[in-house]
Amino acid sequence: MKNVTVFLGSREANKEIYSKSVVALAESIAKKGHKLVYGGANVGTMGLLADSALRLNGHVIGVMPKVLIDQEITHPQLTELHIVEDMHARKMKLHEIGDVYIAMPGGCGTMEEIFEVITWSQIGIHDKPFCFMNIDGIYDGIKMYLNHANQQNFISDDNLKNIHFFDSVEALLEANFF
Repeated sequence: MKNVTVFLGSREANKEIYSKSVVALAESIAKKGHKLVYGGANVGTMGLLADSALRLNGHVIGVMPKVLIDQEITHPQLTELHIVEDMHARKMKLHEIGDVYIAMPGGCGTMEEIFEVITWSQIGIHDKPFCFMNIDGIYDGIKMYLNHANQQNFISDDNLKNIHFFDSVEALLEANFF
């Protein structure tokens, strides 16, 4: 059993393909008997992710900073909830709990979370797998940036090889990523 940490948006997606992919990922995690780890919210694609895993009796772990609890966005049906002091502590807890990290489509918070995981891997803090779910090409620009940074010698060839992109949940599952 693995703890699959998923980074994704707290806003609703405007394309159905994003929502369908979130549901497919959550269902895959639950069906494989893994634990889903995420930010703990009941809004946007985060809420959809948790609801989809919980519908299949999946084990869902949320990590919520105190400031967001006051905004009443914590998912009320989580299997486990870790309340932390702030957003920095949230990232640390998500990292601590996770065995694998997946960035679904999301905004700046999603980027911050996955890039910190990438950086920690590059400096030897962990050797856990991580990836971008490049649904509908949402991360094509990130992929282009990473390749360009590699060409300019800001990212080593070895580090670049560790950054995975999958165009679908099916491709992620075929690669036995978790």
